[in-house]
Amino acid sequence: MNRIQKCFQAIILFIIAFSTNAQDKPFYVDGIVAEIGDQIILRSDIIFQKQALSQEGKELSDCEMLQEISLEKLLIHHAAIDSIEVTNEEIDESIDRRIQQLVSQIGSERKMEEYYKKSILMIKEEMRPLMKNQMISQRMQMNVAENVQVSPIEVAEVIEAMPLDSLPLIGTEVELAQIIIEPKVSEKAISETLDRLNTLRDRILNGSSFSSMAILYSEDPGSNRNGGEYKGLKRGQFVKEFEAVAFNLRPGEISKPFKTDYGYHIVQLQVKRGEELDLRHILIKPKVEQSDLDEAKDKLDSLRLLIVSGTKSFNEIAQKHSADDESKLNGGVLMNPMTTDTRWNLEDLDRNIFYAVDNIEVGEISEATLVREQDGKEIFRIIQLRRRIPPHRANLDQDFTLLKNFVENQKRQEKLMSWVSKKKESTHIFIAPNYRDCQIL
Repeated sequence: MNRIQKCFQAIILFIIAFSTNAQDKPFYVDGIVAEIGDQIILRSDIIFQKQALSQEGKELSDCEMLQEISLEKLLIHHAAIDSIEVTNEEIDESIDRRIQQLVSQIGSERKMEEYYKKSILMIKEEMRPLMKNQMISQRMQMNVAENVQVSPIEVAEVIEAMPLDSLPLIGTEVELAQIIIEPKVSEKAISETLDRLNTLRDRILNGSSFSSMAILYSEDPGSNRNGGEYKGLKRGQFVKEFEAVAFNLRPGEISKPFKTDYGYHIVQLQVKRGEELDLRHILIKPKVEQSDLDEAKDKLDSLRLLIVSGTKSFNEIAQKHSADDESKLNGGVLMNPMTTDTRWNLEDLDRNIFYAVDNIEVGEISEATLVREQDGKEIFRIIQLRRRIPPHRANLDQDFTLLKNFVENQKRQEKLMSWVSKKKESTHIFIAPNYRDCQIL
């Protein structure tokens, strides 16, 4: 299951690419390999997922692949029985995040569409069943193995009982701090944006299609291909400024332009079902001029000079000037969301951060560099290398958080396997004759 989760993106990419030129691919005689409850596993499921993982350098036998898929299907089957669900909105949000990751790697939505020879909307629809299954199985797994906690004494007992060579090797790690300055958008650019939105609003009020206007002009990659539409919107899913406007509209009404952190919007409410909305919106972001960029870089260069000269500390400048709300109150220190620790493996760093710190010494600060974030926003950033930890064998002194997570995951896996042992006794399981030598579940 863990291997499938880790390589989920590879599987998505492979299946999207496969369906792009299906006529050029070898033909397989498909058929049911296994039934787990009301879930079926096809021969094609095993072939496609093996090939996807193979492209990532992970080779699994048919039996190993069947084992992985069977566990996922068992979780999905019992999730339905236990009423464990994911909403369409949660699926859409996860798909949009995945699309944005892919777009950032390929360069743009247009390049992505050209590469896969299909629209973003078609790609999203192909991702939907895969994403839904993954999210349901993960949620069920969390439900089965929840409330697992270990004390420091338990962690020490488990780790000290392990052979030294079985402890993981930790690559080079770093601790970092950052200061971010966002270019200020000029009043002229804001005024032009508001004029554009008011013009679009007038056109829609005079008979133009909101959907067509959103497709043509909206800068929201999560909805513009779909005519700006979001369905089943509940409170808490969007930023409060957006919800404050949307939830106060009448069906059919179009808002006046308003601001959020993402830019400026107009919204049309389609349907209201109690505290749930269907709506369309158009997002336009004010354009940052070169003079705005120059001003932001000059400001960050000046702040960097204050730190380098010793006039101000990095922490002081970060707390007072950084635009990154998550790190500024901590003196700019970057927390690793995967470990809830301040240490980052070099291999896991965003490539822009990696290049910024690769050739500086501990205590030094990178030059101010322009960075384009996934949502298209341009920022300037400096990074201070606080600490560099050489490669080493994991130990309790240096790597307690990592080893604690390791022990907790071990206990979660044990709890999951205990659940599997019980559930497989009461679950319909069929294995095709040519796969009965495989040990599954």
